[in-house]
Amino acid sequence: MSEKNKKTDPIPENFSSIEEAAEFWDSHSITDYQNETSEVEIDVRASRQKWIPLATSFTNQVAKKAKREGVSIETLINLWVSEKLQAGIS
Repeated sequence: MSEKNKKTDPIPENFSSIEEAAEFWDSHSITDYQNETSEVEIDVRASRQKWIPLATSFTNQVAKKAKREGVSIETLINLWVSEKLQAGIS
């Protein structure tokens, strides 16, 4: 059967979960459904972050500690800052 005559499964009207949608799209190509798509607009509201430089000597030490703790560098530093701020509030 040629590519143009290839049958595709219909896209389910609703998915019961994100996992079900993921399973469908993991086994189907969006290119087979381009005639069924439409352009949409979405409004994305992401929280702003402030990037603060950290001395290289600290970065290497923090990276090792974060790896031992099983968290990202950003998470570890945020935890430390939070703890320090909480201690100052008491």
